[in-house]
Amino acid sequence: MKEDFKSVEFAPGKTLSVETGRLAKLADGAVTVRMGDTMVLCTVVSAKEPKPGQDFFPLVVDLRESFSAGGKFPGGFIKREGRPSDGETLASRLIDRSLRPLFPEGYYNDTQVICQVFSSDGQNEADVLGALGASAAIHISDIPFAGPMAQVKVGRIDGEFIINPTIDELKVSDMDLIVAGTAESVIMIEGEMDEMSEAEMLAAVKEGHKAIVKLCEFQEELREEFGVEKREFEAESADENLKSAVEEKAAEQIKEIVNIGLGKEEYNGRLKEVKDAVLEELTATEDYEEAGDEISDLLSKIEKRELRNMILEKKRRIDGRSPEDIRDIWTQVGYLPRAHGSAIFTRGETQSLVSVTLGTKQDAQSVDTLYFEEDKTFYLHYNFPPFCVGEAGFMRGPGRREIGHGHLAERALKMVLPKFEDFGYVIRVRSDILESNGSSSMASVCGGSMALMDAGVPMPKPVAGIAMGMIVGENNTVVLSDIRGEEDFMGDMDFKTAGTADGITATQMDMKVQGISFEILEEALEQARTGRLHILEKMAETISTGRETLSEYAPQFINMTIDGDSIGAVIGPGGKVIQTLQKETDTEIWIEEDDQGKGQITISADSLEKAENAKKRIQAIAGQLDEGATYEGTVKAIKEYGAFVEIVPGKEGLLHISELNHSHVKSVEDILSVGDTVKVKLLKVEHGGKLRLSRKALLPKDGE
Repeated sequence: MKEDFKSVEFAPGKTLSVETGRLAKLADGAVTVRMGDTMVLCTVVSAKEPKPGQDFFPLVVDLRESFSAGGKFPGGFIKREGRPSDGETLASRLIDRSLRPLFPEGYYNDTQVICQVFSSDGQNEADVLGALGASAAIHISDIPFAGPMAQVKVGRIDGEFIINPTIDELKVSDMDLIVAGTAESVIMIEGEMDEMSEAEMLAAVKEGHKAIVKLCEFQEELREEFGVEKREFEAESADENLKSAVEEKAAEQIKEIVNIGLGKEEYNGRLKEVKDAVLEELTATEDYEEAGDEISDLLSKIEKRELRNMILEKKRRIDGRSPEDIRDIWTQVGYLPRAHGSAIFTRGETQSLVSVTLGTKQDAQSVDTLYFEEDKTFYLHYNFPPFCVGEAGFMRGPGRREIGHGHLAERALKMVLPKFEDFGYVIRVRSDILESNGSSSMASVCGGSMALMDAGVPMPKPVAGIAMGMIVGENNTVVLSDIRGEEDFMGDMDFKTAGTADGITATQMDMKVQGISFEILEEALEQARTGRLHILEKMAETISTGRETLSEYAPQFINMTIDGDSIGAVIGPGGKVIQTLQKETDTEIWIEEDDQGKGQITISADSLEKAENAKKRIQAIAGQLDEGATYEGTVKAIKEYGAFVEIVPGKEGLLHISELNHSHVKSVEDILSVGDTVKVKLLKVEHGGKLRLSRKALLPKDGE
């Protein structure tokens, strides 16, 4: 393979280069993509033959980052990269979903794409560069591929679209949208946006596709100069005699079941009866006793054909709905008594039980990646146990699907949540899918929105999501609202949009055919908007605004500010003062210095009274004692004329004998001893910082 590199300006001010022939020469295809000082090595290897009996395409895509790429050390005790981060997993999914539709049907050879980030400038992200490199590596190799394809990221600042914005530009962008496609059409979309209209989103996709066309043309140039001849591939054709036998025995029965209009359980049950009977009958013959897998595959193809024909010809779906219809919805909030907020969202045979937990700053999720370090104050976890689809299976940690679905729902909700500076709580949303037959991620959005409002989170607007599908025929195309599992599996598109009544906050689209026209995309967006508004109306019948009060089980906290010069005094030598404060007031206290040099303090407790007590003591340490306020102090010394009481660590005041009681006190020791805890009122802060205290001011005049 010839060693060289080429560059292309694919958008105004955006240039990248691709090198091949220098690194990883034993791979079937390898390129290095560079933009700025970010460099990604992308390789592909595909087996020459499929494994015996393999009936699916085993594509594996891994994008991996190395901390050394940015001159950083990995965090934690073990100083090497471990399991992929959520960011790496999500980027790998995006590349996989963009490549998969472009491999020929029936290609079942083990194929692995690895994208390794070896250099990072901290500004140009590697995810879309990895996707371009993966496509280029496959395109110049001998692997059969209907590409090339490319991915770009679209941002918008002050109304102007930016292709592949830098990390700093994304911080002020009102959208973060990834678009993938070929030179002819769009294949995949995913991103978040600030309540953007359907028209604006479509414009962003079109803008992204302009850059994709240039990047695809660039890859064609790469193939022409550096590519090798493609290997011969022809999908295995079915035995025509077997195909005829299966058609004769099963086609009419399957067509009848598909056209009845059944729920998932009955539909699958009746189909299984027919399929099992045909399978048993044909494998009992000498000719087809080893053809079980082929028969099952032919039966599935008949089901897919009949389902698609019914939708295309009759505009009617498995359960009897029209293309625009949405399944019945029922909801409930406050179902879990001890959760800070909870909701059940059920749409057809998909059900999500969502809980919300409110926490303090110590509950923030620390994220350390190649590009940034942050404490996430809002995160959503999505769980998909096997019983939700009526199966038995292992309960393991979250896989790529769970991470991807949870991330999409998290994106949809975070766009309307209050800022941490305004609300002050760390928020964790957990969505447990209890039934699944179509778009559990969008059920998580709906249930999550309702649970957040049930928890009293001040959301300005509720958020809902809907999954759309598409069936492409020879002469027409039908867009489906609220698809169920069979329509997703046998259809040509899975398109999810989530948002408020005023616009889209998150979206995800995958194509199973090689692209979608902008006209159909526009139709799907409008149909999705109508469906989203319908779902929002149904949710509003249960809850439409956040509750006025938080759960009694949620932590209480107070924020306060002190002068920067007082931070050291509040912390104390070796943290002694703040540790004492936390122990004596039963609170948790965090101190940070802000950009102005002020000390920002958060006090958390299980009751507001405890937090207020800690606040008073911090104010005293910081020289912010309030005359007339009540403090609980400790007697440190006793003299003839009174007692010295420490009302906050390091601050003592005189409790004169005349201020002990309304009646005459002969001796201070008649009432107090060293070490006693006593409530006192701060009468005055005198010149020089001396404190005058009173006990009798807190007693009734006739009391002792």
